[in-house]
Amino acid sequence: MWRRRDREGAGRAGRGAGGTGPPGEWPGAAAAAGRAAGPAARPAGGGPWDAADDYPPAERVDCGSLLIPVRDEFDVQINLSEEEGAWVAVVQGDSGLQLQAFAAPKSTGLWEEVRREIAENLAGSGGRCAEIAGRFGPELRGTIPLAGQEPAATAPGRDGRTAPVRFLGADGPRWFLRGVLSGPAAADDRLAAGFEEVFADVVVVRGDYPAPPREPLEVRLPEEAQRALDEQLAEQGLAGPSGSGWELRNPFERGPEITETR
Repeated sequence: MWRRRDREGAGRAGRGAGGTGPPGEWPGAAAAAGRAAGPAARPAGGGPWDAADDYPPAERVDCGSLLIPVRDEFDVQINLSEEEGAWVAVVQGDSGLQLQAFAAPKSTGLWEEVRREIAENLAGSGGRCAEIAGRFGPELRGTIPLAGQEPAATAPGRDGRTAPVRFLGADGPRWFLRGVLSGPAAADDRLAAGFEEVFADVVVVRGDYPAPPREPLEVRLPEEAQRALDEQLAEQGLAGPSGSGWELRNPFERGPEITETR
């Protein structure tokens, strides 16, 4: 995990990926996430951006196919899973925005098709959603069931078994960017505003290599973070990514952390 915190917040413990990672906590989510690789038209004059665009300068974390804008009080995490590959999560408090880029066709978008697939998977797993017109075009808002949750005493109208979620999509030249917002920000526009700004300022680096539609684009650790991670793994007696002892970690388990303090 690579994180940035301001100096005042340096002493506060950061949250792990649990509860803010990809939609792998609810039945049918793997299928929806794996297929969620279709685009929506980008807003005129705004991001997310393509690497060839004249995008505004800003401090961004280089994660390979994604350049993630850095914001105070937002943690940038890179998660690895043998089943789902790598993705980036931007976390603040109890809310998180999962970001993943996919290859897309040259001439046609997939977001309309993918929205239907996500809605079908949600309905089939006990969730629900509705399509609305959002800042980035059509998006899905709804709730997802929490696997293995027992009924809990919660606020009126909630049974403790579901959680809010938003699915965002953005279309670019031969790529699609998906955002999955979870936690309180998925149900509160005020809390969501900062995550929307992050999504709008992401730069997607598609590259010139051929890739079939819906194939995830490469995500990698920033060079500085990779060196720090290798050092931590070496101290623990583990090999780095190029060594025989390397294994992808469960994305919902806390792993080595690389923190930049501001």
